[in-house]
Amino acid sequence: MKRHCLNGTWKMTGNGYEVEGQVPGSVYSFLYLDNALLPDPYYRDNEGIYTELAEHEYVFEKKFFFTPTGNPVRLVFEGLDTLCTVYLNGVKIADTDNMHLCYTFDVDGAIIAGENHLRVVCHPVLPYMRAKNKKKRLFGAYDCMEGYPHVRKAHCMMGWDWGPRLPDAGIWRSVYLVEKDSAELTDVHIFQRHEGGRVFVKPDVVACGGEVEVLLTSPNGKTQSLIPCEENEVENPLLWWPNGLGEQHLYEVIVLLKEDGKVVDTRSLKIGLRECKLIRKKDEFGESFYHEINGVAMFAMGADYIPEDNVFRRITPERTRTLLTHCKDCHFNTVRVWGGGYYPDDYFFELCDELGLVVFFDLMFACSVYEPDEKMNEGVLTEITQNIRRIRHHACLALICGNNEIEWHFAEYVAIAGRSDLEHLQKIYFRWFEDEFPKALAAVAPYLPYVPSSPTSVGGFRDPNGEGYGDCHDWEPDFMRCRNRFYRYVSEFGFESFPCVKTVESFTLPAERNPFSKMMDKHHRSNGGNELIATYLARNFPHPDGLENFVYASQVLQAEAIRYRVEHFRRHRGRCMGTLYWQLNDIWPATSWASIDYCGRYKALQYAAKRFYAPVLLSCEEVGLAQTRPFINTENGTYNEEKSARFCVTNDTVYEVKCKIEWELRDENSRVLQSGAHDVTVAPLSVAWVEKTRFERLDPEKHHLHFTLTKDGETLSCGSVLFTLPKYYAFENPRLRCEREGDELVIYSEAYAKHLQIEGVDGDLLLEDNFFDMEKGVRRIRILSGDAKTVRLRSLYDLQ
Repeated sequence: MKRHCLNGTWKMTGNGYEVEGQVPGSVYSFLYLDNALLPDPYYRDNEGIYTELAEHEYVFEKKFFFTPTGNPVRLVFEGLDTLCTVYLNGVKIADTDNMHLCYTFDVDGAIIAGENHLRVVCHPVLPYMRAKNKKKRLFGAYDCMEGYPHVRKAHCMMGWDWGPRLPDAGIWRSVYLVEKDSAELTDVHIFQRHEGGRVFVKPDVVACGGEVEVLLTSPNGKTQSLIPCEENEVENPLLWWPNGLGEQHLYEVIVLLKEDGKVVDTRSLKIGLRECKLIRKKDEFGESFYHEINGVAMFAMGADYIPEDNVFRRITPERTRTLLTHCKDCHFNTVRVWGGGYYPDDYFFELCDELGLVVFFDLMFACSVYEPDEKMNEGVLTEITQNIRRIRHHACLALICGNNEIEWHFAEYVAIAGRSDLEHLQKIYFRWFEDEFPKALAAVAPYLPYVPSSPTSVGGFRDPNGEGYGDCHDWEPDFMRCRNRFYRYVSEFGFESFPCVKTVESFTLPAERNPFSKMMDKHHRSNGGNELIATYLARNFPHPDGLENFVYASQVLQAEAIRYRVEHFRRHRGRCMGTLYWQLNDIWPATSWASIDYCGRYKALQYAAKRFYAPVLLSCEEVGLAQTRPFINTENGTYNEEKSARFCVTNDTVYEVKCKIEWELRDENSRVLQSGAHDVTVAPLSVAWVEKTRFERLDPEKHHLHFTLTKDGETLSCGSVLFTLPKYYAFENPRLRCEREGDELVIYSEAYAKHLQIEGVDGDLLLEDNFFDMEKGVRRIRILSGDAKTVRLRSLYDLQ
């Protein structure tokens, strides 16, 4: 097999432009990245310049030389976006309409000796969508351009409640010629069987001619031969484990195809030896829903992943590695790939394998009603088969989900579209997501668990977001009400915040750096989002003055909203078995639910996640004003409500943990008023509660509870809680100051400082901890990366 790469320099013409650029690429990358003919699409309101480009046709062209040998030649496009016509030397090769497909075309009748001319015409997608939707209206997400369900294109390119409307077009993945001059491998499928500590691997290999040889190389470099299409016992197997449960051992399967003793084709796959199941068993609460890896019931801890950029060429392996490494460093063991983007590249899954991140994977269908014709139906089944076959060998892949939120909101979408044929559209839904899709999956990866939608309970539109079954999306904004809810697996829940100040500065003019300016609203796509943030800020904090304090307060609010939920659900491990907050990352610089903003800066939530996803977590179920919500405007201005705390240790390791809880009731100056300690032994993969402590003489506006969990002198988890709303607490000035000693920052505080932020002034800093609670004293914080020489310290006191 010979491959002739056709990536590299191409010419693009259309809409008055004639430029050269790099493929893989697109209209946006040619005009912006390669030629700087347009400004940054994310700066201020430049989005509109780019959206208008999708009204026009563009032609991508390349000339190349080829010497025929008489062997069959195929032209392969790994990604065409989206409505394209392909010509080779003036001969029409094909029309395409699905950016999620890899297209392979026989070109024997079109390719010639010498110079060849390859043309790809990208037809405008917006007029196509409008025409289709005029004939047959389909509704989807509120924030998108109407008609997007008619096109198999990443839905979020049409806008979302966290992203812009940037419907790019082009040759977005590699293009090449394949010359068949020998036998070839057409499929390699690795099956595993685990039994009593033994592991068997069966490499099913399909080849056109030749002799097959299969080798298995272990993580320690030892190689054994495998008999193709038969079960082979792995010598001294080393298992792959999710982050926090063990090592991520990876084996390499090398398949060699030989003719006359010469290797003519080869395939290499990295696999992890692991057994993965989705456990759904009836119990006293309904039905369980959790991942079991190698027999271990795993509590999923992580977040939802969306495309990292609207200009796809800016998404690189290095950028994705940085993002996913942050997940590992913050104790994630799971990421959910959301279904409104695209099927990620191979390196995404390779990184998840390496880092121990289990993948909850949506097929690329989200928040839409579909009514496919025969061609689209055939295309989506091919799309699923192709992409699952490509990624099925990855150890990280634990669950395939048919779609995002379609089952939950289906009737609403149909009604908004003004359609009266709900039953007809439901039949299409059933056919796709509960019949044809799981059958297509079973044909190529029968061992992968499947659910039709997220959220879902038992399918069939039966209470899809119910508490007792399946996974759930919890979008109640009043996070303090979560303690009355007991979901089985929470795959979406979130709260918005503003991006970091330096990120705001990257897309605004100085005069626009007001949280409620027009340009800030342009970069906040959630309808009513600013009002929601402002409402809950007013409930919880003093009014923040200025952009920097507003950004700080919004990020602290977001972190608290997620922490409150995660700690509650982790305290009920066994009943609830997963928390994936919405969302990990941003697609552009914006106010959103992300914990890491577009520029890669940690918000308060990402630092909080490192604490609330600790493998061994001490959390406090406190009861005070914030929980009981008494009517405070009584005659004498006082109220008598319960003030108590109950500690819980959650152990998500496979080891028994013997640890010690120490707590102190302190005042605003960190003076200790009362203290206690408890020795606790926590079994593996379980929780241990401590009896409730009531505080009869506690003043909620001056007293707080500080707590620490230690094991053999090492701090495993710590924190503090208030018994009133933060805006009512009488914080004293902590007079924070900082000194730098090598790669450490030494922080001094003269009083209790809650949500203490360390911010680089003249550069960025990534720290081992930030936005933490600190009592009076000294704390050393290690600098992980960054070049800032000056820092600014801030706590809730600064909002007063």
